[in-house]
Amino acid sequence: MNEDNHTPKIKVLDLDFYYGKVKALSAISMEMHEHEITALIGPSGCGKSTFLRCLNRMNDTIPGTKLDGQILIDDMDIYTTGLDPVDLRQKVGMVFQKPNPFPQSVYDNVAFGPRIMGLVRGHVDEEMRVEASLKQAALWDDVKDHLQDNALGLSLGEQQRLCIARALAVEPEIILMDEPTSALDPIATLEIENLMTRLKDDYTIVVVTHNMQQAARVSDMTGLFWLGELVEFNKTKQIFTRPEEERTEAYVTGRIG
Repeated sequence: MNEDNHTPKIKVLDLDFYYGKVKALSAISMEMHEHEITALIGPSGCGKSTFLRCLNRMNDTIPGTKLDGQILIDDMDIYTTGLDPVDLRQKVGMVFQKPNPFPQSVYDNVAFGPRIMGLVRGHVDEEMRVEASLKQAALWDDVKDHLQDNALGLSLGEQQRLCIARALAVEPEIILMDEPTSALDPIATLEIENLMTRLKDDYTIVVVTHNMQQAARVSDMTGLFWLGELVEFNKTKQIFTRPEEERTEAYVTGRIG
């Protein structure tokens, strides 16, 4: 963790979020820093994924939702009037729980975003970007001779790394991951965890996980969500060894949750 980095990449201030009249998040405040992995833990239905989707305005697509408070990325309020959510989602990439490659070639999966966003100049530039993204996602050696094969033929672990490569191809600064290994076997899970650790050298990562051992292994900071509230947010080592809140200790030791 970068102890000298005091300027937060993401700053959340008094965030409340509603599905209709139902309050899903209450008074969430936290700061996330560059080149760190922040893990969000807590039982099912506690608001972790809802909070994650607030960070790139994915919840905007759900009718009847409302957000109060502020989310600042690089000191810019991402809910300010006139900000294009498409531009935001280029900066804040998303990797979902279940791998969701497009039913097309490995190559076209990675090239899709740069093409539609106009980020490449000609085929050579596109090829270089695809290769670089696949290398960053630790997938290039596995697929370099099969770039025109259908991505759905890859293993689940390879599909998830492909989805990470697809997210990286549009040059984000932040990567959100919503339980990215829950559908994977232990070997594929370890590959994704190792990849996350390498990627934080270049990106800010926020990951939702039900796997507390995973949070302890990969993250710098951990937040415990409980019934829509942020119970505790601190350095991961402290959360798992010297938590300040009784509910945190009960959850990480398995007594509740």
